[in-house]
Amino acid sequence: MTAATPAARGKKGMTWIPGGSFLMGSEDFYPEERPARRVEVEGFWMDECPVTVAEFRRFVKDTGCITVAERPLDPAAYPDADPDALVPGALVFRRTRGPVDLRDWRQWWAYVPGATWNRPEGPGSDTYTRARHPVTQVAPEDAEAYAAWAGKVLPTEAEWEYAARGGLEGAPYAWGHEPFPDGRAMANTWQGEFPWQNLTLDGYEGTSPAGAFPPNGYGLFDMTGNVWEWTSDRFHEATTPSACCTPGADAAIPRRVIKGGSHLCAPSYCLRYRPAARQGEAVDTSTGHIGFRCLAR
Repeated sequence: MTAATPAARGKKGMTWIPGGSFLMGSEDFYPEERPARRVEVEGFWMDECPVTVAEFRRFVKDTGCITVAERPLDPAAYPDADPDALVPGALVFRRTRGPVDLRDWRQWWAYVPGATWNRPEGPGSDTYTRARHPVTQVAPEDAEAYAAWAGKVLPTEAEWEYAARGGLEGAPYAWGHEPFPDGRAMANTWQGEFPWQNLTLDGYEGTSPAGAFPPNGYGLFDMTGNVWEWTSDRFHEATTPSACCTPGADAAIPRRVIKGGSHLCAPSYCLRYRPAARQGEAVDTSTGHIGFRCLAR
């Protein structure tokens, strides 16, 4: 009897991604995606969908985890802040009333005390009707704690991008070359003028249930759009590129690479719902549009 292959053995809720080489990055869009280069990765298992609220809730109940957004802030880490404002919370997106200066992310992001993974918009909000949506308001420390509990890890940037491409070489999107093939929305993104006019042509404002859009060539859902996803890689650029739809970060705070774009990505401002797209996000940050998925090697 021969040993079963990884694909034959199977892992619940995961897909086997065979190893290979691919052209990582892009020369056609934003500076931080350059240079495009050939990269080799070994095979691995990838979660078919981002980790959902329901899955994260089971983790919290089992471990008693207190996420970064739920912990008191250390005044020493924020010497210029008003001590009375240093209360647990997270960043929440708020649509503006009309066009604003797109260079100032503070126009649409607000720090909301009490905003957490199960109260993503702050007190008064909840996730019980969104149990199948990706969990948000999680920092990389929270994502890594969940991954360890599940016997998994966070993907590297290269592993994530390789999986997101689904075997398509050179295509800008996870599904091909056209953003809306035959008029069909392939991901949860922003249609209209960011950050005030969302036409919701894809059927969603805010996050969508995991798996609501077609999978890519490897059978993975929501690899682009819906929520950005944390990776295990540090973001090493000397200068922070334009913050796009993510809040800007203090250069002194370490940053991680996030991938995939989110429901806040609009072509008029942030064309980052593509496998090659990447940004650096502060490790102390939790927002309503960043989640994660796990990997097993």
